[in-house]
Amino acid sequence: MIELEAVELSWPDGQGGRVPALRGIDLRVAAGEKLVVLGSNGGGKSSLLKLLNGLVPPERGHYRYDGQQVDAARLADRSFARRLRQETVLLFQHPEAMLFNPSVREEIAYGPRRLGWPDVEAQVEHWARELRLLPLLDKPPHALSGGEKQKVALAALLILRPRLILLDEPTASLDPRSSGWLVDFLFDHPATVLTSTHHLSMAAEFGSRCLVLGEDHRLLYDGPTEAALADLALLERANLAHRHRHRHGAHGPVHAHLHRHDHGHVPEG
Repeated sequence: MIELEAVELSWPDGQGGRVPALRGIDLRVAAGEKLVVLGSNGGGKSSLLKLLNGLVPPERGHYRYDGQQVDAARLADRSFARRLRQETVLLFQHPEAMLFNPSVREEIAYGPRRLGWPDVEAQVEHWARELRLLPLLDKPPHALSGGEKQKVALAALLILRPRLILLDEPTASLDPRSSGWLVDFLFDHPATVLTSTHHLSMAAEFGSRCLVLGEDHRLLYDGPTEAALADLALLERANLAHRHRHRHGAHGPVHAHLHRHDHGHVPEG
């Protein structure tokens, strides 16, 4: 379904230069796979998701979606770009950037109405019920909490029946119950799903296959999630773990700490 070959991407640095985001990325993803993408801030996780969503084309290399080349020329074709954005949806880490309609109801209905789909109201009710948004349908999105905004943005994407779901730190603003619902939903959904997260203790919940991006913007690892999480040297190379001395009297052992929300650590003896 997804093929990347030697993909390169960079962003303007504001001073006339470019900052690398992805370097030499090779990747194959089959339909229906569930992957988790790990990496430190600035490693390229969000850039990878934006590229797969067609928001930016690769500067070098090749991106093929469902066997079709995705590049600047193809993305200039409005019919191709519309189909790609319907089938490959991206939930931003900060959902405020995605919400612009006067009510939750209109926000969720926006995409299907633009596509001319029938029975839009029934679909809005369905997804509002699924994400526990029914009491909020007539409220303005800007008046909602961070977690509520994230669920509204997610409902507005899921209603499009996507084949590829891209999620950038999706549990950052969700409460534990909503996070659990999301994990279960993604597991059962037939779509291909790529989820980026810093939350190492939840990484295995998001996918059995793991991609680890290094600080040099290259793919350090592509394999089983559990093996990645158990590889302390790999996590250190990706700046997802660090070592420092714990002071126990005058001297102390070195401990390795994983960078995760529960502040767990793995002692090294």
